[in-house]
Amino acid sequence: MEGQGADVSPQQLSKSLMDVAVEAWRFSKLFAKLLSKLDAGEQARYQSQFLWFVKKLSENLEASGLHLVNVEGHPYDPGVAATALNVGDFAPDDRLVVEQMLEPIIMGPAGLLRAGTILVRKVER
Repeated sequence: MEGQGADVSPQQLSKSLMDVAVEAWRFSKLFAKLLSKLDAGEQARYQSQFLWFVKKLSENLEASGLHLVNVEGHPYDPGVAATALNVGDFAPDDRLVVEQMLEPIIMGPAGLLRAGTILVRKVER
């Protein structure tokens, strides 16, 4: 194990950091969902630890020039930097909204680094 990091390219380090960021983002969404199912007393007990985790994740990504973008709840635009897995289920004239982010969009100093993955739903008029 010793010395393995010496041959890692900057591109591989960047890709690895983005992969870790996506997995941490997924974990934070799951943990938030679990928190919402706890009673108020237990929620308060874990809420500050959760907020600290999210804050540290953001700070470290920003220090590396990365920013995670979540477009949940926003109107769907075909030009968004995310693949809508279920967009084919809707008519072209349907008004759609991003229902769920499965993977966040990752932006860097020069722009898009990694497109996200989303699910959309029809907006009832």
